[in-house]
Amino acid sequence: MINNKKVLAIIPARGGSKGVPRKNIRQLAGKPLIAWTIEAGKKSKYIDRLIVTSEDLEIIGVAEEYGANVPFVRPKHLAEDETQGLDPVFHALNELPDYDYVVILQPTSPLRVTEDIDSCIEHLVNSGVPACVSVTEPDKSPYWMYMLQENGLMKPFSSQREVAVRRQDLPLVYALNGAVYVAVIEWLMKTKRIVTEETSAFIMPKSRSYDIDTEEDFLLCEWMMTKD
Repeated sequence: MINNKKVLAIIPARGGSKGVPRKNIRQLAGKPLIAWTIEAGKKSKYIDRLIVTSEDLEIIGVAEEYGANVPFVRPKHLAEDETQGLDPVFHALNELPDYDYVVILQPTSPLRVTEDIDSCIEHLVNSGVPACVSVTEPDKSPYWMYMLQENGLMKPFSSQREVAVRRQDLPLVYALNGAVYVAVIEWLMKTKRIVTEETSAFIMPKSRSYDIDTEEDFLLCEWMMTKD
């Protein structure tokens, strides 16, 4: 709870995964991947209830083993490849009313720490915005990116006429890192989107912003978590 407002945290974790099969319960540095997010969320000083939403009974068992609450089994139609990202969240919010803020924690961000979660919540509350999402500086600036035309010729992605040679001269940009999403529930249920012109950003360092989507991501995160 923060400022007498109740906070619900949701970890969406479906069983299907194309890039890394069964990744949510695959061992990473000695624990199932999802366990790192559960443990970070449970240490939050603001989250009143942390749940996992999944259609997969094995994921549900692992989540409960690591202390997450699983109040329901997610309907199969909300765990398909075509399922929109926020649909499982809306389902959970309808199942569990009477909360003021929702925190969405994707299990594919194992390097995110409790301080990131709490700071993102604080940023939302203190700034008075309806939503706050975690971001980081991308490895490559979009000002150095190109699209390919039908004839194979390159076309600058940016409409900026002159592209800077040095990175320091480029406009500073940020990308969603997928680690933390926080929103006022009433606002989210109306907008059906969490990233709008009203959304504020919470900046995280690259070292805690890795999102596991491929085998290479998995190996990199494991190396970072065990190198010391």
